[in-house]
Amino acid sequence: MKFDNYGFKDYIVQAMLDLKFKSLTPVQKEVLNSIKSNRNILAKSKTGSGKTHAFLIPIFQELEEDGTNVFATILSPTKELAMQTYKMAQHLASFSSKRITIKLFCGGTDRQKEIASLKSMTPQIVIGTPGKIKDLAITENVLKIYTSKYFIVDEMDMALDGGYEDSLDDIAKVLSTSRMMFFSATMEDRIQHFARKYLNAPILIDIPEDKGTIEHIWIPLKHKERIDILLKLMHTLQPYLSIIFANTKEKVTEIANRLTAEGYFIGILHGDLSVRERKRVFQDCKALKYQYLVATDLAARGIDIEGVTHIINYELPFNYEFYIHRSGRTGRMYKEGIVYSFYEDVDDAYLDNLSKKGIQPKYFEFKNEELIPYKGRATRAQRVKPKSDYQKEASKFIPKPQKVKPGYKKKRQAQINELAERLKRNAKKKKRR
Repeated sequence: MKFDNYGFKDYIVQAMLDLKFKSLTPVQKEVLNSIKSNRNILAKSKTGSGKTHAFLIPIFQELEEDGTNVFATILSPTKELAMQTYKMAQHLASFSSKRITIKLFCGGTDRQKEIASLKSMTPQIVIGTPGKIKDLAITENVLKIYTSKYFIVDEMDMALDGGYEDSLDDIAKVLSTSRMMFFSATMEDRIQHFARKYLNAPILIDIPEDKGTIEHIWIPLKHKERIDILLKLMHTLQPYLSIIFANTKEKVTEIANRLTAEGYFIGILHGDLSVRERKRVFQDCKALKYQYLVATDLAARGIDIEGVTHIINYELPFNYEFYIHRSGRTGRMYKEGIVYSFYEDVDDAYLDNLSKKGIQPKYFEFKNEELIPYKGRATRAQRVKPKSDYQKEASKFIPKPQKVKPGYKKKRQAQINELAERLKRNAKKKKRR
């Protein structure tokens, strides 16, 4: 075992062996090697790289199993992620000879029962969504999280996207003396800005993505129906489990109905499903009741669905970052995965932006029902015509507006083109003279 030298408690080792851990992942090693410093941690690592155990293992390693106060508070941005973390924590605790109290708090539960229970019992490890934890810990003051030695925020970027910044602020103020560890799949400016408010000189952990684990293949629609291209693609694949992403629940339902009519066993996942229905979908995925799950971006962030070998972007997500998150559903824990994306000519700028993020795709198209290499997509440099001398001169006379409005670029470019044509005509007149 490659983790003997960490001196883990026996029950932690047993739990890791039960999970078939052979060695620690890079993010787990970095976090564990930084624990002795007692500094806060801001960690960036792709989804599926083992972030959850990166913070659960040190929590259990330092936990006093006989303790009666809250030792760690862990926040997740969604019910599904909180439940996932809770199950992983319960698994670790199940190997301890002493009872460890772990409680999950998220929406959709009986609030009054929780309040009554917390008045007579204090959990050692608290896991929940920011809004629910704020309600019980601050509004009702029945969940005594102020004793926490550890304060963890998982999927920080998703929490900020979900509008939880105020709740995170209020909880972080209560836990200002706790050891803080913030984890995120991205490291945008707003995440660093939030972190600077509470993490004094943190240790920065940035695990580079192993881009060899995920292959990206982009397929042009070429004015053909998406569903027809999808069916052709599905005829060529033999996935263990594939997620087909669409942007709306209506489109998810439409795709699922068509694929079911074609004889496929299809699962669906979107925001209108109840918590019970979502759990059933995850259980069916685990039981391999179907090879294809059609989903909105609800499934794109952090949720660990085992065995996803293929991702199909039926529609490109509106946000570039969500392309990364969707891709992260496959190639998890450094296994290989493949992402197929359908695109149109109008998506050129979108694809250029993804290329800037380091994604180097391969292009394929269907010919005679076979997927073959495609060389039709020009690079941005090839598509953009160089500006003429007249356009360069005209742009000097039409400055950019101080206050920009939607569509100003097109309007300004039209003005430049018009002036450039006039300059060109004047130049020709001068030559004739």
